[in-house]
Amino acid sequence: MNNDLLTLAKRAARDTGKIILAALDRPRNPDFKGETDLVTETDRVAEEIIISLINNAFPDHAILAEESGAHGNQSEYQWVIDPLDGTTNFVHGYPSFAVSIACLKNKIPEVAVVLELPANHLFTATQGGGAFADGIPICVSKNTQLKRSLLVTGFGYEHGEKWEANMSLFKLFTDKTQGVRRLGAAAVDLCHVACGMVDGFWEFDLHPWDTAAGILIVSESGGQVSQMDGNQYNIHKNHILATNGEIHEEMLAFTKPVLESLNG
Repeated sequence: MNNDLLTLAKRAARDTGKIILAALDRPRNPDFKGETDLVTETDRVAEEIIISLINNAFPDHAILAEESGAHGNQSEYQWVIDPLDGTTNFVHGYPSFAVSIACLKNKIPEVAVVLELPANHLFTATQGGGAFADGIPICVSKNTQLKRSLLVTGFGYEHGEKWEANMSLFKLFTDKTQGVRRLGAAAVDLCHVACGMVDGFWEFDLHPWDTAAGILIVSESGGQVSQMDGNQYNIHKNHILATNGEIHEEMLAFTKPVLESLNG
């Protein structure tokens, strides 16, 4: 079954990627959700393509999509999709955005596909089957020291207490590592952890479609995923820590107190 799910997810990502790349050089007229969360027509069309492919192949499966919400009846299978993670980057032509597609069975990710754009790198994973980039097996970095690490993070659109807390962590980790990057697409960030490009990733204020695919890709590449306090992570938790496993506890020593201070 996983092979069928993976085949469909890869086709949906590739088809959607073509639409997104074709639109990249066209004039973009974004709508606005709030002040800074940009939504384009490309985003909506891309989501429709993915949903149509899923409905045709697996009409009994449920779907949770960023733009249109929940679809379908109760099912042990649920697709969680972000047709264009990093919409703001896409709108401005900044080269870090992705198509993210995951299929969960009984709330556990079974299949994951992330198409990193515009580079067209296809990251895939299946439960127990390993993780791959463009068909080649990948694994997390072997770095064992935080001070030798390169990290990545993201910031939500709301500039409240969590944003301030993350700014503190950004400063702290910048001082204690070789650097912290902020690309603006969580699915890409997780894949970069999975392939060893960076050693760790943390972020607040995430949604299910931001991480559903990426967490399986990280786990199957040998990495570790938890909440920022070390508790078990699932896609409905809104803060995450994903690392190569080697520096996980060292990062938790800093993220956990910050999270506890937020929770009072």
